[in-house]
Amino acid sequence: MTHQEFPVPTTPPPVSPRGTRAAAALAAVLALMTLLTACGGDAGFASTSTGTTRVTIAGSDYLGGAPVYTATENGQWAANGLTPQVQSFATGRDALNAVLGGQAQYAVVGDLPAVSAVLAGRKIEIVAALSGFTDWRLFTTAAASVTRFADLKGKKIGLPEGTNVQYALDGMLTAAGLKPGDVTLVNLAPNQVTAALARGDIDAGLTFPSFYDATKAALGAEYRELRYTGYTYRTLLVAAPGTAARTSTAVLRTLTTAAGTAAKDPAAARKAVVAQAKGALQPGFVDAYYASYHYAVTLDEPLLKLLVAEGAWVKSTQKPAGTPDRATFLQHIDPAPLKSAAPQAVTLS
Repeated sequence: MTHQEFPVPTTPPPVSPRGTRAAAALAAVLALMTLLTACGGDAGFASTSTGTTRVTIAGSDYLGGAPVYTATENGQWAANGLTPQVQSFATGRDALNAVLGGQAQYAVVGDLPAVSAVLAGRKIEIVAALSGFTDWRLFTTAAASVTRFADLKGKKIGLPEGTNVQYALDGMLTAAGLKPGDVTLVNLAPNQVTAALARGDIDAGLTFPSFYDATKAALGAEYRELRYTGYTYRTLLVAAPGTAARTSTAVLRTLTTAAGTAAKDPAAARKAVVAQAKGALQPGFVDAYYASYHYAVTLDEPLLKLLVAEGAWVKSTQKPAGTPDRATFLQHIDPAPLKSAAPQAVTLS
């Protein structure tokens, strides 16, 4: 809109009640037009009193999504004209639902919930991967006599079904020449696996990293573990449909900077994550497992191959309507914002 100047009368003319109502209506319309122009059609975003753009991010994994939290703790958003509002959710699925339900513009979410959403026909845009994690551990006891993955045949394994840990288990079984039908799965909440192992209700178990240390402490001398690095779990940043590319570019530019800062000073980054977690994570846990994640804001071929592979697994286990092929997932990946923010970070062919 162009700015025009009009002569201002020195003495205002009298205004009728009808004119007052008309003027008020016109003012409301002009205010709405101004708001829409300022937002640029970017639904759900608003300018703050400082002239920055407010973005709402639904977070779930403090370590996997560490660049979001270190950027917030270090005040790095303002350099790109942003004011963040970071919300905390118990799981990545909850964070994703916040985006799908319109409560947030972005979500920090694991690869598997995003895959399930795509195959279920939900409209999401994957704008970057934030980190990769490979430290998967299968827990067992001395009494179970499981010293290699092949020993799992005929065993009872407890885990939260339908999650990344079940996908990791399938990789463990495949590496040992076993099939899912060669074991008996027991569906447990993540915090129930340790107790079930201790009671002998299951022979082995998988759970989330936040329960690793507790499991080892609870089992004591009976504790045994098998490690698996064949699955690199990716933490993603997902945007709501209709999010303006310029806003996502600013977000990704901030996160790229934050990841670079953290790489130069990991100790400070760990402290930043602990501070942002506000008691949800203890310093000892963050210090022990921060190095299990590789932080880089990227969109690469390994990510796309993982999404396709996970899609095939989800299709076979959950029977969604979508087709788990490369074309399907490419339709839900938007590389343009990251190409603008950090061109070298996009290597999708």
